[in-house]
Formats: sequence, structure tokens, C-alpha cells
Amino acid sequence: MDALVVLAYLLAGSGTFLNGRVTNLPAHLVLLAATSTVLMFRRDRPLAVLVILSVFEIININVVPSSNNIGASLWFALYAVAVAYRGIFSFAIAAAASVPLVVYTLFFYQFPVEFLRPDGPTALESNVITVIVMLLANVIATGIGASVRRGREHEAELRQWAVRNAQLASVAERNRIAREMHDVVAHSLTVMVALSDGAAVVVKRDPEQAGEVLGQLSQTGRTALADMRRVLGVLREDAGGGQRTPQPDHADLGALLEGFRQAGLPLAVTQSGPLLPGDPALQLTVYRIVQESLTNVLRYGTAVSRVRVLIENQPDGGVLRVVVSDDGHGSLDASMGTGQGIVGMRERAGIFSGTVDAGPSPQGGWTVTATLRPNQNRN
Repeated sequence: MDALVVLAYLLAGSGTFLNGRVTNLPAHLVLLAATSTVLMFRRDRPLAVLVILSVFEIININVVPSSNNIGASLWFALYAVAVAYRGIFSFAIAAAASVPLVVYTLFFYQFPVEFLRPDGPTALESNVITVIVMLLANVIATGIGASVRRGREHEAELRQWAVRNAQLASVAERNRIAREMHDVVAHSLTVMVALSDGAAVVVKRDPEQAGEVLGQLSQTGRTALADMRRVLGVLREDAGGGQRTPQPDHADLGALLEGFRQAGLPLAVTQSGPLLPGDPALQLTVYRIVQESLTNVLRYGTAVSRVRVLIENQPDGGVLRVVVSDDGHGSLDASMGTGQGIVGMRERAGIFSGTVDAGPSPQGGWTVTATLRPNQNRN
């Protein structure tokens, strides 16, 4: 591109030789060579190049009045300045760079008499026309440079947006995997601990029942491993060839509740209204909220004699409520958990413009109330 710019300038300057009336040819050649050399640095030092070329143009019009490339070098310099600097500054510089040449042309330049025609414009009119053409050319060169700069800035913003979007998507995916892992590990390990404790209690008194509990313990472990493989499968680049099992849906809710009963929770389940909508994301949200709430009861609750699960679907009002409450008297030991369970439930509910409230009940125990609005736009 630098070579093309120099070539274009040399072609503009070659017209002086074609008119056959070149004055001071050696000076004209020296100025062409010097200007071409300076133009090679226009992208590295645009302002310095513009200042030097402004001086060269005054020398050129003074030493070689018949030159027909007066002001041509400024076009390339002004373009480079407009690409490197903001629009207001670039046009201000263009105006400042045009002043010396305009003043000299209007008040000191003697238009060559041999170029004047008897029926054409006078020398003064020719000078005015020359000034107008130079100003328009300078404005156009600066405008083109400013347009190129805006286009490059827009492309840079798009690239930055794409990078930020990719980073946000990566963070969201990591958070999703962490949330799923928390749900799988916390639930499965809690149930397995409860089942193993139960088996230890009844193994001498009722070996057959202890065997059933141990079988449930083994099944819970296998289910946890399968869930972990499913969640972590997205991290494997070579896992695309295998068929991935979908995440738990509403059909698994009964098995989930039965697993907690096997672990010793006295569950009472109530469902009012029609069945849940067929949206897999909504069904998974309800599944995970119930799973996390019951897991917390199993981990932290003591002296629990009743656990209620209420799933209330009100399609007319656009509200789906999930309430999990217990009458335990234990206290929450923060050292036993990471505090991410309730946060994860709230994030899931937020997908459906919902909320999650968790805290102690006035009658004792702990209550988790999730209110989902499936019909509203997802956040």
C-alpha cells in the first residue's frame, strides 16, 4: 500500500512533464523524490508528515509555479491523520494545514500567463478556483479517512463484543455445570449417608431390610455416577460421538421422592392443579428445587417428623408454586455446606421470572417457597 500511494503521487506529478512547460525541472524532481520519501512514513508519524508536506507544498508552488500536482501530497497525509485521530481533531488539522497554501495561492501566487486563455478566467479567478478545488479535495480526503476510522472502530467493537459474549457464555456454562454438580453430589451423597446409617442400625435386627437399604444405596451411587457423566460430558471434546441422556424431567420426580422416603424422610406430597407444562426446562427447574430442598432437610434437619411438598400449578394466573416445609428443630450448620444451594435455586427460578424464599417457619422448621411464572419472558 505504501508503494501504491507513492506511485499514485508520482503519477499525479508526472502531468507536469506532459504540459511541456516545466520550469526549474531539477527542483521539481527533488521535491517529487523528497515528498515520496516522506509519504512512506505517513502511517507511523501522520502529524509530522503532514507538517513537512505542508512546507514542501509551499516550496513546490513557489519554485515550480507550473506544477499541476500542487496539494496532492496533502490528500494522503490528511487521510492518514483522519484514520489515526478522531473526526473533530482531524478536520481541525485539515483546516490548519490548508491555510498556508490557501493564503499563498490567493495573495502571492502568480498564475502562469501561458496557461491563461483570452476567453477564459483571469489569473485571480483561476487562483480562486484552484483554492476551492484544493479545499474540497482536502475535505474529501479527510472525510474518507474519518469514514475508514469509524468502520475500523465498529469492527473492533464487534470483535470485542464477540469476545465478551464468548466469555460470558463460558462463565454461564461453568456456572451451570457447577450448579448441576452441586445438585447431583449434594443430593446423592446425602441420601447415601442416610441409607448407610439406616443400614447400620437395622443390619442386626433385620438383615433382609438392611439388604434392601444397601441395594438402594448401591442404586443411588450408580445414579449419581450416571448424572455426573452426563453433566461432565459437555467438557469432553471427544464425547460428541456418544448419545447423551437428557437431564431429569418431570417423570423422575416420583422416583426422586421415593428415594427420599427410602432415606427416611416422612414425606407428604400434594399436587394441585393440572400437570406441569411440557417445557423440559421448567420441569428440570421444579425437579432441582424439590431435590435441593429435600436434600437440605436430610442434611441439616433434626427431629423431623413431617415433611410437606406442595406443587401448585395455576395456569390461569400464570403462577407455579413449589413449597417444601418441615417441622424439624435442628439448626443450620454453615460449615456443612457451601451456601450455593439456595443461590442455585434462585438462579433457576429467575429463568422463569420467579423468586425463591427460604427461611425458618413461624411454627418451627424450615420452609422453601419457589414462585415461578412460566408464561412471562425469561430473563
